Formats: sequence, C-alpha cells, structure tokens
Amino acid sequence: MSHDRYEMVVGLEVHVQLKTRTKAFCACSADFGAPPNVNTCPVCLALPGALPVLNEHAVELAVRAALGLGCKIDPVSVFARKNYFYPDLPKGYQISQFDRPLATGGWVVAGKTEKEAEIRIGITRLHMEEDAGKSIHDRYPGETAIDLNRAGVPLIEIVSEPDIRTSAGAGAYLRTLKQILQYLDVSDVSMEEGSLRVDANISARPPGQAKLGTKTEVKNMNSFSAVEKALEAEFARQCALLDSGKKVEQQTLLWDAAREAVRPSRTKEGSHDYRYFPEPDLRPLILDPKWIEQMRKELPELPDARKRRLATEYGLSPIEVEQLTAYPALAEYFEAVARASGDGKAAYNWVMGEVQAALRGSNEEISRFRVRPADLAQLLNLVRDGTISHTAAKRVFAQMVDTGKPAAQVAADEGLLQVGDETAIATWVDEVLEEHPEEARRYLAGEKKLQGVLVGFVMKKSKGRADPKRVNQLLSSRAR
Repeated sequence: MSHDRYEMVVGLEVHVQLKTRTKAFCACSADFGAPPNVNTCPVCLALPGALPVLNEHAVELAVRAALGLGCKIDPVSVFARKNYFYPDLPKGYQISQFDRPLATGGWVVAGKTEKEAEIRIGITRLHMEEDAGKSIHDRYPGETAIDLNRAGVPLIEIVSEPDIRTSAGAGAYLRTLKQILQYLDVSDVSMEEGSLRVDANISARPPGQAKLGTKTEVKNMNSFSAVEKALEAEFARQCALLDSGKKVEQQTLLWDAAREAVRPSRTKEGSHDYRYFPEPDLRPLILDPKWIEQMRKELPELPDARKRRLATEYGLSPIEVEQLTAYPALAEYFEAVARASGDGKAAYNWVMGEVQAALRGSNEEISRFRVRPADLAQLLNLVRDGTISHTAAKRVFAQMVDTGKPAAQVAADEGLLQVGDETAIATWVDEVLEEHPEEARRYLAGEKKLQGVLVGFVMKKSKGRADPKRVNQLLSSRAR
C-alpha cells in the first residue's frame, strides 16, 4: 500500500538522566554500573517514614537544559505524585511534575542534512522527575529480577510538539537535541547506559487535515536508528489499518528490534488515570528570577553559535565545522590547536586525520589523549617553519602518541630535523637517479609528471629529512 494518502505526525518524549553524583531526593550514588541494589536507602526504597529532600544540583542542571533549549522557566513549579503500580517502582508512585512544570515553550532547529531540510520543532514542556528501577527478565530463567539502583535518579523529560513529519526528521531532532545537551554538560546522554531514552507518539492523517489522528506510543527503542525504523513500521501499520477502513486504537507499543516490528504492550492511560496530586512531602520549587538570569548568562556556547564562529574565524566549510563540532571535547581540542598554531586548515586536517585515527586505534576519549593541543600545535609549527617535512611529521606524531614527548624532542631524538644542506640533498638525488634508471631516463627526457615520484624516492631515502622544496628545485635543474 502507498503511504502517499497519509501524513506522519510525530511528537517525541525524551527522558534525560541528569549528570549528578547523587539521586534526586536522597544521598545515594547515581552512578551507572554498580552491582544490583547497592545504591539504595530508605528514601529510594520507600520505607515508611522516609522523606525526600530535593537535590539542588539537579535543579541547576534542569534549569540550564531548559534555558539552552529556549524554554521559559516558571519561577514556581510543583512536584506531583504520579500514581501507578509497577514492580520496580517501590513507592507505588513516581515523583514528577504535572500541571506546573519547570519550563515550557522552547524549540530545536534540526535537519540541515542532505536527507532532511531544516525544521523547527517546538518543545511543549520540560519537567523534572525521578526514574524508576529496572526489571531484568533474562538473568534468571522464568523469573524477573528487580534492580533498584536507578530508582530515584534525577531525570528531565523533554516533550516535543507534534511538529515532526518524517522518521528522518525525528532522527535529526534527536541528534540535535543530544548535541545541545552535551554542550550544556547536563547529561552523559548515553542510550547504551539508559541516560537518554525516547518514547515516540505517532499518528497518521490525510495531508492537509488539521485534526490529529489517533496516536499510539512506541517504547523500547535503544538507538536513534531504532527510533526511525520503529516510526516507519508503525506508520505503515496505521496506514494499512486506515486503508482497510479500520480504526487505529490508542495504545502503547513495544519495538521488537529482532523482528523489526511493533507489538502491543498495554492500552494507554489518560493523564487522569494516574491520579496526579501535589507531592505533600515537597514544597513548591521557587526560583529567584535573578538566579535564573544569572544561569542564562553562564550558558556555554551552543553548537550552532560555535559552528558559525569557527567558520568565520578559521575559514572552514560547513561540512568541516559539522565534523569538528560533533561533540564539545573535539571542538575544544581543535580550537586549542588552531589558536596555538595560527593555522585553522592545518589544525582541521590533523585533528580529523591523524588524531581521529589514533583515537579509533586506542578507543580512548580525546579529553584523555596523550598528545595535548599545545604539543600538536608545536608539530604543525615545525612543519610550517620547514624544520621537519610533512612526511617526517607523521612519524614524529606516532612517536608523540607512544611516548607523550613534545614534537621538537622527538624530531631531534629520531634525527628527523629537515636537512636543507645543498650537498646532502644533491647526494640523495644522485643516488635516487642511479637506483631508478628507467624513471630517471624518462624524467630527464622531459616526462615531467615523474618528478613527484622521484621526490618521493628522495624523501624515503632521506627518511623524510630532505627539504622537499630544495629536492624539487634540484630535480628541475637536472631536467633542463
């Protein structure tokens, strides 16, 4: 069946774990990966008489995220109890925010790719809440194990407007949102560790119709590509139902990655089914407007602003700035190299070439990379000043990665300082012409394109120390 008769309408709910040391309402560690149930206490286990105390740092991070997404912060927001039974929710309710959320009305501009035009996606609300624990179904055959380490970890939920019209648009929004949150340094945004989770609301309607169709919610997606695949599968299912005259039923669906299909989980409750009411153990969250403004002033430079600035300051192309700003630590490393060397293009070539290759080989993060920006800038300066050749520079870089020594020391230790001495270079040129008589004969007879080949032989013979400019000059003079 063709989908041309229907338009996809998507809104996304993104749960983001905040980068705090402790949980939202107690002093337990919020670290990922601890043995089951060790990061728990009477508060997150919901033992009688235990009372929550709000984590101030979680509030700061939530406000920073909201401001970075262009939201309006409500100086007074209210925590509520969202009541529902679930095996890994010990209290029988989740502390969240309902009718008085922390922030409303932001936006994300996404797209700008070959596949997708630029789109502006509204953000309905951003609110704070706590996470539930985790049910583990594959540890013990026939039984479900409960790990409550995650119970009470601080989250923000970012709810988008239904402004997304394609699966690729959903992917572009999520990648842009993740990048903004990385630059704001509010979360690790790792889907593998569960610190970023996505639920998708999707409906289908005839193009041009203003009224929304009946929506379903798809859960259990563990990557952005899974979100895109799940949306395509669910849209196809809804279109087939509508084409056959049936109705779409509002329900929650799970994405089955192995079968690349959706399957029902439960019928979806309306918000009234959760019996929300203000959390009696927590007072309203009141924020000083002056403090909010101070937080706004302290926001870091965000991806779009950094892209524009790098393009202007270093004369880089849109594709080059996209690559460099993929994540904050990479952009910062590049900029430190470019500033210290005064050469943005050379810094780009080395960072995206040798540096990225070395990082892939060792599987380490650039923030822990042994070659610091100042050391790489020194290497670039040695090449620019003619102290070492570009060929030798690659060997020097490899040694810098292995030893952590500065470029000048490695070049001196390895005997790679460039030789500009006419006699030494002339000797290497003569030896190369003798060792490669056929190429030498053709070159001297006027086959100019062989000059590059012969220069390569000389550079190899000199172990990268010959000054390529002098080599070219000497070969040219022999060919006359």
